[in-house]
Amino acid sequence: MAQVSNLRVLRGRQARNLPYVRSVSFCLCVCALVLVTRNIFAFDLWPAEYSLEETYVGEATVARGPHRVSDFDESDTVLRYILTPRVSLGVLRLGFEYEQFSFGFDSAPLPETLQSVAAVVGIDTQLSDSILLRIEATPGVYSEQFKAGTTLFNMPFVIGGTYIYSPDVQFVLGIGVDVERKYTVLPGGGIRWRFQPQWVLDAVAPTPRLEYEWSKSLTLYVGGNFKETNFRVSDTFGTDSGIPKLNHAVLTYSEVRAGAGFDWKITRWLSLNAEAGYQPYRNFDFYRANIRYHQQSGAPYGMLALHGAF
Repeated sequence: MAQVSNLRVLRGRQARNLPYVRSVSFCLCVCALVLVTRNIFAFDLWPAEYSLEETYVGEATVARGPHRVSDFDESDTVLRYILTPRVSLGVLRLGFEYEQFSFGFDSAPLPETLQSVAAVVGIDTQLSDSILLRIEATPGVYSEQFKAGTTLFNMPFVIGGTYIYSPDVQFVLGIGVDVERKYTVLPGGGIRWRFQPQWVLDAVAPTPRLEYEWSKSLTLYVGGNFKETNFRVSDTFGTDSGIPKLNHAVLTYSEVRAGAGFDWKITRWLSLNAEAGYQPYRNFDFYRANIRYHQQSGAPYGMLALHGAF
């Protein structure tokens, strides 16, 4: 009996780690793809920018009234690849982005995986010598593990402008629109201010930072990251979880991270970004069903990313 129990525990751990193994494998494959496409066509056809990011968050707890979900960890994988050809109106932004949240739940009434695959369609244009404008939409599928009955096509978009007050000061203002969000339209903005030759206050959501330029190739920073995305769960998720009204429900997942890191430009087209810190806020909100799990205890996190342009 002890051997059977140990085997079940081992299988449970293997199943729990499987999303992380898939994430790492996926990241390695995409990294190889970026390197290949860089040499095959990007320099000769259209310029492009890319980023590949993996974040691990330690064990934490969320709660809904007396109900607690404890000691689960998180993996967040993000991939973006965007072509940036120049046209008469400005610079087009054409590509795709992928994100996967994997949670180490153990029989919790929350989805273990949230995934999105979306196209990126946008343009950067210049309205005057001092005003820049970006319009960008990300139409795609935002769902729970891409299971049957979970697909949610959505097309959130942002419209933002930058006013160049001087070479050292720029003001940013914009809005984000998402019809599946509790508040469909949300404003955003901030300021980017180089107040010393090596110091930059980049106070623009969703990733405000205070940066110090150690050298031309190395930047140190402290800052935050505000993330929020809407996903739809499966037709049977609520029934399986004992809460039928959550069948095919929209889940708004949000989190906040605060930490410090560095950005090291290794080559003209490749940079390494590393960051560590603490996640003080996390929220699983089925807002239309009035069911919300809020963070009860935070957790440390670590992030590694490769990014660049060519």
